[in-house]
Amino acid sequence: MRKFYTGIDIGTYHVKVVIAAPAERPDVPMQILATGTAASKGMRHGYIIDRNEAARSIHEALTRAGAAAKVNIKHARVAMGGVGLEEFRSMGDVSLTASGGLVTDRDIDRALKDSETRASGKLTNRTVIHTIPLEYRVDGAKVLGKAVGLQGTKLSIDTLLITILSQHHDDLIDAVEAAGVEVEGVMASPLAASLVSLTKAQKTAGVLLANIGSETLSLVVFDNDTPVSLKVFPKGSGDITNTIALSFQIAPTEAEQLKRGAVTGSDIAPKRVSMIVATRLKDMFTLINAHLKSIGRSRLLPAGIVMTGGGSGLESATEIAKAVLKLPSQVGQMGNMARSASADATWSVAYGLCRWAYGEDMSDRGHSFRDVLSHGWESFKQSFRALLP
Repeated sequence: MRKFYTGIDIGTYHVKVVIAAPAERPDVPMQILATGTAASKGMRHGYIIDRNEAARSIHEALTRAGAAAKVNIKHARVAMGGVGLEEFRSMGDVSLTASGGLVTDRDIDRALKDSETRASGKLTNRTVIHTIPLEYRVDGAKVLGKAVGLQGTKLSIDTLLITILSQHHDDLIDAVEAAGVEVEGVMASPLAASLVSLTKAQKTAGVLLANIGSETLSLVVFDNDTPVSLKVFPKGSGDITNTIALSFQIAPTEAEQLKRGAVTGSDIAPKRVSMIVATRLKDMFTLINAHLKSIGRSRLLPAGIVMTGGGSGLESATEIAKAVLKLPSQVGQMGNMARSASADATWSVAYGLCRWAYGEDMSDRGHSFRDVLSHGWESFKQSFRALLP
């Protein structure tokens, strides 16, 4: 039977499932066999408020995708997003005497674990899903390139910890498993999207990936091919819809259509609607700019901002982003995808999970990609290099 991979993106308004299979040759993009979607129930701002309702929505989307692909889905990768995601900075160090003074993979693993331990006091009720090394130092000297094989007495690592509220983490896994599927691994939604929405050149130069969802605005910032910051704001394109509905005293469904420019013959002037959309988008990009300033990256990302999510398609979004952030701006496209595929960039999270799963199988390092991602972005990049767009 042909090998296939499944990714599940559980959003506030929709559950999206992608089933993809590797091509006959590794240099050819994965083929999307089927997609499945269902109205997302029991969710709010990316977290579960009713597990049974969420499980039914997940099961419905899985059933549709499985029927279209004519496969039985038994396990999948799951994206974790929403306002429960948060980053923390930490540092870990270990003595190299036990390894004879040479840095080994085991020493790096120990230092990363030490960074988690040091941060544990700040992580009450939180689960670490990714530990990403930002900088290595041997005896205080910054390491350029790989640390393995260098000689010294102490290895230090600055890390970025991506965490989620433990209750949200457990509820999401429980809901997926209640839908009849085993969870093989979890990944922060912005990182999953980055696997198919950004190129290596963009990540190396410095880039911001912004997903404008219905109720959340999620960001991940890359520099030197490494994620250096992740942030989620409780704002989204649904806030624009609500503002239009309140401003003109109309139903949210009509407001959504006006926002998308899908209404003709309305008494409401399109210019008035455009002004509201532009104002709310400006508010979002102002939040993004404030975050970039807080991490010292304002106007310092040569590859600019790449937008995904339902809100990225709003008229003037790229122009407003460019004006507020003073950076190049574009709407993201899913790379490394067969041209015949019908999925657009709003499916990037679920498709990214499939490519992660494929990368795990392609890895010849003898351990799972879940371990690779948890214990070092450098190892992750090496294993995934052949799959990057």
